[in-house]
This record gives sequence, C-alpha cells and structure tokens, in this order.
Amino acid sequence: MNVDKPSQMNEQGMLQLKGIYLAPYIQLATALIGKSRHAGGNMFRHQIDTMGILIDYGYLDGVLLKAALIHDLVEDIPGYDVQNILHIDEDSPEVLKLVMEVTREEGQTKSDFLKKIMRRGSENAKILKCADRISNMISLGFVTDEAFIARYCDETEFYIFPIALEVDYNMYLELIQLVITRRRYLEDTGYYIRNND
Repeated sequence: MNVDKPSQMNEQGMLQLKGIYLAPYIQLATALIGKSRHAGGNMFRHQIDTMGILIDYGYLDGVLLKAALIHDLVEDIPGYDVQNILHIDEDSPEVLKLVMEVTREEGQTKSDFLKKIMRRGSENAKILKCADRISNMISLGFVTDEAFIARYCDETEFYIFPIALEVDYNMYLELIQLVITRRRYLEDTGYYIRNND
C-alpha cells in the first residue's frame, strides 16, 4: 500500500516520465472528445485528468499511465478495434490487458464490475480505478442530479473505499473527503429528507 505521497516530482521522476512514450496513447484518447460527460466536458479530458491524478500520487509506471489515457476507450466506443492499441509499442499488450481489466463487460452490472475489481483485480487495476473514481467524484461538484450523486457516493463507499484502503491510503483519504462534501451537498438540498420518507 502506498502511504507516502510525494510533495512534488523530483528530477528522477521527471526523467522517468520523460522516457514514457505517451503521444500515441493521447492520440487514441482523442476519439473520446465527442463523448460528453454527465458533469460536462468530455471523456477525453477525463482520461487526461485520471492520468494527472496518478502522477499527483507519484505513480510513474508507463503501463499504468498509458492505460489511464485510454481506460474508457473500449467501453465508450462500441466496436472499438483493440488492434489500434496492440501495435503501439512494447508495452501495448500489458496496457490493453489493464484497460480490459477496468472495462465493464456488456450486460455486466456496475456493482458486479466493481466487485470483480475489488476481489480479483490486479494492483494496477485497483490503483487506476481509484484515480478514475477521484476524477469522477471531483466532477460531481458540477452535477445537480441528486440521485446520481447519491448513487455515486454509495458505490464509492461500498466498493472503492476498500480498494483504495488496500492500495493507497492517501487516495482513500481523498475519496473520503470527496464523499463527505458530496453528501453535505445532498443534505443541504434536502435530498435525504425527501428520500427517507
């Protein structure tokens, strides 16, 4: 479990990041520019944000960062040809494997998908899912659909908290704070009073 969050990137980290071949993965992710998000913006920005969160937490593994850039590609573009991913570089097979691990299968419920990652996911899949959820929870600050916010908070508490607690305590702490702020918003709007009758 990662407990120490670096305060800023050192030169060694910069050199490690400099050596990661990201441009082709960013290019693939641009296919998501047209996919809007519930909170506004588009799915391309969410991919970049998820990668930024990983870097913020000190994760500089090339496979993990490349997968973050395209983690929603297969799920959000029906019939996406994974061959586009497989032939980019020597990391491509591992990147695709990680992307598929965090991709919900057609017909799979969200709870079954999250349980699968929680129980059988690789460490990188769990780390990526935590960064993904941090990005999603931050975006909830722009969402006014109270039922959607409540569902996301519940999912985060039930499935993502245990994952984060296992792999990165600092991500766990951030997720707790994000859930607290979103639940406070729901309290202020009277959502819980209206929906507990």
